[in-house]
Amino acid sequence: MKVVISVDMEGVCGVSSWVQVSPPEFGGLVNGTEYQAARERMTLEAAAAAEGALAGGASAVLVNDSHDTMRNLLPELLPEQVRFTTGNDKPLSMVQGVQEPGVGALLFLGYHARAGSVRGPLAHTWNGFIRNVRIGGRDTGEYGLNALIAGHYGVPVVFAAGDDVAMAEIRDELGEGVVCVPVKEGLSTYAAVHLHPREAQRRIREGAEQAVRTADQARPYTTRWPARTELSFDRQARADQCERMPGVERVDGVTVAWNSPDALHLFGTFRTLARAADINVNA
Repeated sequence: MKVVISVDMEGVCGVSSWVQVSPPEFGGLVNGTEYQAARERMTLEAAAAAEGALAGGASAVLVNDSHDTMRNLLPELLPEQVRFTTGNDKPLSMVQGVQEPGVGALLFLGYHARAGSVRGPLAHTWNGFIRNVRIGGRDTGEYGLNALIAGHYGVPVVFAAGDDVAMAEIRDELGEGVVCVPVKEGLSTYAAVHLHPREAQRRIREGAEQAVRTADQARPYTTRWPARTELSFDRQARADQCERMPGVERVDGVTVAWNSPDALHLFGTFRTLARAADINVNA
């Protein structure tokens, strides 16, 4: 059985500020030293999960860099048995690889709570201006979108690591069967109490092994299709742009909606609207 590991950064142990997860090439609120330390911890957590997956019986592991530019991993720190994916122009984005034949489990690492979550460190969904995503009447985050894409290919989410708020949201939506490892306790948007990084990596390794060993008992996540998705923004000007897209309706000042026959249509529309809404609101 092949395993895919989706690695984000905001939920990594020790991270509680945008400074730590912003590549220096962006300029502005960045710090090269802090970013370098965070990407190293990100990679070490990915390595721990990969080691656990292999110990749990995975025949192959693909690590998918899933944060921002998706060029954050330090591959020299990963186990030599794994493959890894980088670059943000990927058809399935954060879960690229689940479409490959033989993939039987998806693992989430460094995951964070959805936009608007109380005490969720760096809680957001996709970018800084999406305020909510509701699918089939249920509010969700990146974890829900990614789980639906994986479910489209028959791949279950079996493991997650990140902050405690995100872990609670993932278990509530995806089920108690997902092995969740909280590596920090959220105090606010910009504060958390963290495990020691090596302890976090040890728990991740053990949890990933357990999750992969029992992956044959997991079921892919889905919803009732066709599904209605509602997407809310911080400004009405963003909804103005999205309303003009075919098949999209205006719900209120900042919210648009559309219907999808399956997860790929849902995700493709979501990405298109997120891009269309990325405008200068001060024009």
